[in-house]
Amino acid sequence: MAILSSRRSSAAISVAAVAGLAAAGVGLAVGGASAGTVSGSLYRDPSSAVVRWVAANPGDSRAAVIRDKIASQPQARWYANFNPSTIQSEVSSFIGAANSAQQIPVLSVYEITNRDCGGASAGGAPDLNQYQTWVSNFARGLGNQTVLIILETDSLALQTCLSTGELNARNQALTTATQTIKSANPNAKVYLDGGHSTWNSANDTANRLRAAGVQYADGFFTNVSNFNPTSSEANFGRAVISALNGMGISGKRQVIDTSRNGGAAGDWCADDNTDRRIGQYPTTNTGDANIDAYLWVKPPGEADGCRYTAGSFQPDLAFSLANGAPNPPTTAPPTTNPPTTAPPTTAPPTTAPPTTAPPTTAPPTTPPPTGNGCSASVAINQWNGGFTASVNVTAGSAAINGWTVTVALPGGAAITSTWNAQASGTSGTVRFTNVGYNGQVGAGQTTNFGFQGTGTGQGATATCAA
Repeated sequence: MAILSSRRSSAAISVAAVAGLAAAGVGLAVGGASAGTVSGSLYRDPSSAVVRWVAANPGDSRAAVIRDKIASQPQARWYANFNPSTIQSEVSSFIGAANSAQQIPVLSVYEITNRDCGGASAGGAPDLNQYQTWVSNFARGLGNQTVLIILETDSLALQTCLSTGELNARNQALTTATQTIKSANPNAKVYLDGGHSTWNSANDTANRLRAAGVQYADGFFTNVSNFNPTSSEANFGRAVISALNGMGISGKRQVIDTSRNGGAAGDWCADDNTDRRIGQYPTTNTGDANIDAYLWVKPPGEADGCRYTAGSFQPDLAFSLANGAPNPPTTAPPTTNPPTTAPPTTAPPTTAPPTTAPPTTAPPTTPPPTGNGCSASVAINQWNGGFTASVNVTAGSAAINGWTVTVALPGGAAITSTWNAQASGTSGTVRFTNVGYNGQVGAGQTTNFGFQGTGTGQGATATCAA
């Protein structure tokens, strides 16, 4: 994505500024034990490019690694098409699915006029009046439960193409967009662009955030599409928060994109760099009072525009990022619905991830009876002709070492693929057993597996034995 091309030239400029913060005594230790103000499981987009690729390529030698370490994880849904007539319904469908799963969706808004200063990710609304119309329609689809909004990546960190008048207009547009979203859904958490730790200085970033109305937002995001270590981003975030506090703006928090920052630093372009790795798995349990969440905003495996088209999913990039990375923690399982083969209803943009609406999601079924030492519950994501199922396995009052879940499928339903478990059978009553890394589940803890099928999955029930 072209949002990275700007960072290639800016990184060398601001390394010294960050080093200066450390020399000046800005805290470099991880924050306290408490977390930020957001709590709960994050929602996984069941129609993202990676889950569709995994579902369509079960025999690929890279599929298991990509499935277990990337497709299993919640990632942001990007909204980057100027579609004022349909954006409300697209957002409402996505939010409805997340709400039905009782999980928190992450939405990345990427629609500001003169986006990316006309670079490879150019686009956005034709003008700022039409941008506000689009935002108003977007906000109407947000419902009233907790959502996380990543508002306009690079809109503040990258301003080199804007005149003074255009900059003032953009700042006002971002302020109005924040207020519009918060008014439509008071439980929405809105974060503005904070760049990253090797771009602009903390004081400069704080000034830009203030001009764009961060006082009306919940905070700022950093490291989207970049590779800086989480510790560096957290240090930078604390410096920005300190600068905002000095301006009389308090209570703001940070979210950090950890989708690709688990490996080496160096050149910004992941398309040609095999030293990259996925970073910390997405969570709201950060253990840092300044940080609301570690998120995967930039979907791992989607290209930056170096060797491949920006925004396109490339399995070799995904495999390179995931291979050698640790498995997801079994006590913090992948959230919500597993992969679906349902394609987007429109061609995805080449400059940002897909923005089309996923299939509607049926509410989770009533938790089934407790088995011997564990219980299981199944949530079905149904679309026309097929479904995916997400099954939670929860240990009872004692830890378990190995589990078997029996799922009773409705007549006519047939399983076509399974992840994070081994299946015996494809229709009727199907037995699932754990794989090596998720068989041990602590007392009261939960792990997850899923499967995809044809027909109707609604009404499926699950029981567990350990």
